[in-house]
Amino acid sequence: MSRPSPPAPPPGTGRAAPAAPPADAAAPAATAGTAAVPAAADAAAAPRAAAEAAEVSPAAQVAGLSAAPADPAGVSPATTAARPAGGSGRPAVARLPLLAGAALALVAGLWGGLARLEVAPVPREAFAAEHGPLMALGFLGTLIALERAVSLRRRWAYAAPALGGLGAIALAAGLAQAGRVALTAAAGWLVACYVVVVLERRPGRAVGVQLTGALAWYGGGLLWLRGHPVADLVPWTAAFLVLTIAGERLELAHVAFLRRRAADGLIATAGLLVAGVLISVPLPGAGWRVAGVGMLALAGWLAVFDVARRTVRGAGLTRFTAVCLLGGYAWLAVGGLLWAVAARPDGGLYDAALHAVFLGFVMSMVFGHAPVILPAVLRVRLPYGPAMYGPLALLHLALAARVAGDLAGIGPARAIGGVLGEVALAGFACCAVAAALRARRRVPKEPS
Repeated sequence: MSRPSPPAPPPGTGRAAPAAPPADAAAPAATAGTAAVPAAADAAAAPRAAAEAAEVSPAAQVAGLSAAPADPAGVSPATTAARPAGGSGRPAVARLPLLAGAALALVAGLWGGLARLEVAPVPREAFAAEHGPLMALGFLGTLIALERAVSLRRRWAYAAPALGGLGAIALAAGLAQAGRVALTAAAGWLVACYVVVVLERRPGRAVGVQLTGALAWYGGGLLWLRGHPVADLVPWTAAFLVLTIAGERLELAHVAFLRRRAADGLIATAGLLVAGVLISVPLPGAGWRVAGVGMLALAGWLAVFDVARRTVRGAGLTRFTAVCLLGGYAWLAVGGLLWAVAARPDGGLYDAALHAVFLGFVMSMVFGHAPVILPAVLRVRLPYGPAMYGPLALLHLALAARVAGDLAGIGPARAIGGVLGEVALAGFACCAVAAALRARRRVPKEPS
């Protein structure tokens, strides 16, 4: 008895997958807002889907963003390839333990964030002390590594998310050195995954950008092991997440018939960001400024050339993903401007500069790609629902209040914005779980 045929994918533009496109956290807004362009991009991408299905991974993402497949909003082929037809396959229960560390990192990081805002106590000081690494590496890094492993389809690749999860658990438990070692090892393993893609498949500039991002995580990890404070790692961690997402967006842009000269612009902005990261080691102030200019330029490139500009005129998941992307690009520009003007800031400026990038940009990518990344990684359907706009709107409003409070020196505004930001993240998680459970009940059971 055969499985029910999967529903027709929504029109979209994706890097190598003919499915519709949900925007990127690393590649989400690729669905057609203008029917002609998205449809044509899908048609052009289809012949390459089989050969390139695992070439790029959705970020985080992740980013989620990670990187994303070609789906209703513009996601990367790797995720699309790994996703079950119609999301009706059995859940990948064996992958759940790999997510345990990421989930713990998220909970501990959010709890630590509340403690840093002085609105809640924490059971362990490590939750607050390691707030940044827990969120950026323990949570997002582990998710990106897991998505990469799923798309690569190699068992050894799962060592990266396993190490990331173990590192997150160690950090949360107060075992700082063990956590640093495990998270740095996870970065090295992720680099190996990208190297395999380059060696075994047709290499491309998009994969090169993502590989550079993974190297930034690894380089920052080595500095961490040498005793550098977390503040020194910020440019490296930001480069990891930003370049992972940018690589996915570049991949989708090529499917949308982007001219090579235009793509050169993204490579140039990525190079500027990398230069800033490297300069930040001997000259922190100058490095932060250069990295900020790079992020500002990258935000401008994405705003001009990303297909989200067209897909935002679509409907449903296509529009939602595009809205997430465009909002994220705006926050990347804000963060880049703060970095460029304030150099290596402190106090309220530091808080605003970091959260504009890590919360405003990166988490917007995660929101936009969740409906694609979850089906790819866990084989569960996560259908779009209008309720997802609620947490997204709250996230942006909360972050605006927080940044305004930081810049104006108004402590209560900063605290309120921080708390509401965490409510937005929890609210989106609840929406996702509820949508997945509803979808699961509607899918006919597979014959035994």
